[in-house]
Amino acid sequence: MRTSPADPRALAAGLAIAVTSAATFGSSGVGAKALIESGWTAGGAVLVRLGGGALVLLVIGTIHYRGRWPLDRGALRTLVVYGSVAMAGTQFAYFNAVRTLDVGVALLIEFLAPVLLLAWTALRTRVLPPRVTLIGAVLALAGLVLVIDPRGTGPLDPVGVGWALLAAVGLSGFFALSARDRSGLPALVMAAGGTTIGAVLIAAAGLVGLIPVRMTTAPTVLAGAEVAWWMPTLWIVLVATVIAYLTGIAAITRLGTRLASFVGLTEVLAAVLIAWVVLAELPGTPQLLGGVLILVGIVLVQRGDVSDDTDDASDAERPGGGPVVVEGPGMPA
Repeated sequence: MRTSPADPRALAAGLAIAVTSAATFGSSGVGAKALIESGWTAGGAVLVRLGGGALVLLVIGTIHYRGRWPLDRGALRTLVVYGSVAMAGTQFAYFNAVRTLDVGVALLIEFLAPVLLLAWTALRTRVLPPRVTLIGAVLALAGLVLVIDPRGTGPLDPVGVGWALLAAVGLSGFFALSARDRSGLPALVMAAGGTTIGAVLIAAAGLVGLIPVRMTTAPTVLAGAEVAWWMPTLWIVLVATVIAYLTGIAAITRLGTRLASFVGLTEVLAAVLIAWVVLAELPGTPQLLGGVLILVGIVLVQRGDVSDDTDDASDAERPGGGPVVVEGPGMPA
């Protein structure tokens, strides 16, 4: 049951769960980067994250639904699209981005997805969004300029930026597909099915040689200390996937999709802080300022979408629907 605004304790609990979900999602890049720096490929890290997460979520879902999953042919099509775009594609691009970019910087660029979707919708419909939405888009793009090429530190690796932008494209596709989805699939089914489909696709791509999938048992470095390879592996499976999705589902149930999505923006802050502690990565002052502009811009884009929803009948009647606020288990970062 959704939390009532008149119940401050329940609201606080819902917010705490939402922040936990954002923080655990934000930690995925840290674990993946530690593995990649020890010899893993991005494909290997994605396969382990999705495959391991799928096994645990499938067990939980089977127990929850007593073996009777609410699936039909239309639902399976939705899961295939979700697993390929949001799970396999977006995460593969993001993990490739963190190979050469700071975790926080890569995630900031990926979070430009609402702005990309906004631009695509405006071009396709030839209808300008509300003024507050345009202001938000301009602020987010100005922040991107600071993040990508801050003066005094030189430009970022263009290949890494390209991968991060590709992750943003994948995430915007996830938002668009979610806004149009009328399958009514529960969030737990989306998470379990999506991770399963994504893992199968990455494994198949690796087997035929489309992407490199390599894993090693070499030690990794976390917080300046050498640790066994299985520690970051368990982290990205159990914490950054299973716990992240389950708490995301719980947050949406208690707070509603819109409020939970706003709290989800703290994922970037969590990613920066965790990367600072674990990997000694801290973006420079211009990049941090750019990150603030991006987040403020995204908030304004969301506010503009709220106003637009009030004027129009529904998201289903508007091309593209809401660019950020979607039903689902959480952002696939």
